[in-house]
Amino acid sequence: MMLSQKPKPMFSDRSWAKRPQGRRVIVALITAVVLILWLSSPSLAIRLKEVATFEGVRVNQIAGYGLVVGLNGTGDKDQTGFTRQSLSNLLKRMDITVSPTALKVKNVAAVMVTADLPAFVKPGTKLDVLVSSLGDSTSLQGGTLLITALKGLDGQIYAIAQGPLSVGGFALTGQAATVQKNHPTVGRIVQGGTVEREVPIRWQGKETLSIKLSSPDFTTAARVAEAVNEVLPGASARPLDAATIELSVPANYRENLAVMVAELENVSVIPDSVGKVIINERTGSVVVGENVKLSTVAVAHGNLSVQIREGVTVSQPDAFSGGETVVAPETDINVEEGADNLLLIERSTNINDVVKALNAIGVTPRDLITIFQLIQAAGALHGELEIL
Repeated sequence: MMLSQKPKPMFSDRSWAKRPQGRRVIVALITAVVLILWLSSPSLAIRLKEVATFEGVRVNQIAGYGLVVGLNGTGDKDQTGFTRQSLSNLLKRMDITVSPTALKVKNVAAVMVTADLPAFVKPGTKLDVLVSSLGDSTSLQGGTLLITALKGLDGQIYAIAQGPLSVGGFALTGQAATVQKNHPTVGRIVQGGTVEREVPIRWQGKETLSIKLSSPDFTTAARVAEAVNEVLPGASARPLDAATIELSVPANYRENLAVMVAELENVSVIPDSVGKVIINERTGSVVVGENVKLSTVAVAHGNLSVQIREGVTVSQPDAFSGGETVVAPETDINVEEGADNLLLIERSTNINDVVKALNAIGVTPRDLITIFQLIQAAGALHGELEIL
């Protein structure tokens, strides 16, 4: 009786892997796996909370007028009438009557206090406030802000602020010189504001909700609507325009909208944008966007350097010659022109090709400013050119 032999497992003979054909197969498999993992990597996508906000969830600005006291002679001048009037009114509320003309305000400065009021903030929450000089004070260093009401555009008081200032600068003045660092007339009070009133927001029970894109784009809006429909099938999200996506709130989320928004915030979206080249001529900075492409173009950029030196030549006569000393101007002009060749920039389909092509020219960032303008004029720059 013959016993049946067990079938040998596939690839049991590993000698095939040592052959050239086997090595090529392994390399191809590894490459395919890495490519699939790279394409499916979530790092290519961005969470919705980074590119959009939700209707009603916004920051409100509040501001107020106040006085900073305790300055070491760096306050407003006596000619600043509103500072003296404000100090007089403050003392009057404390049952002290003093004429504004009798007050000296060199240790007092009139300021504007500003702060950002986040959405859903509750009374008692602390805020950072920014204090800026309103008069002709030279420094707010060492000062203390007196209690100041911060109001919104509706005239309602939403927060109060008070406390010592933190100024990231100084100003020292002598009889013949002045030394200043940063801006000593602007200070910050960390946690110096206290919320007194909540901004009313109609949140629960909404049947529709709008998503606002930070950078309007039709392609991104369509992608957001598609991603939202996959996460919340009953939401029926649809783009209204390049910046707004409207969705209907499912019935099970209408009384618990915060849970739905928490899910939407983590939806992964790949945003799209217009290819841009941003140029700042003041600093010589050039930023090239990801979607910028170049057509084939030939570029030659020569540098012209002109150097002019001015000096004087003194002609001194010999002793007892009866001549006069003559001072004559002397000018030395040197002109150098670079002999750059005409270089061909091949058609670029991605940002890596654009960078390689521009680096091949070997020019400075300031030269790139002119080159980009000329490439756009030639119609070879496929993207927006924005000059700051």
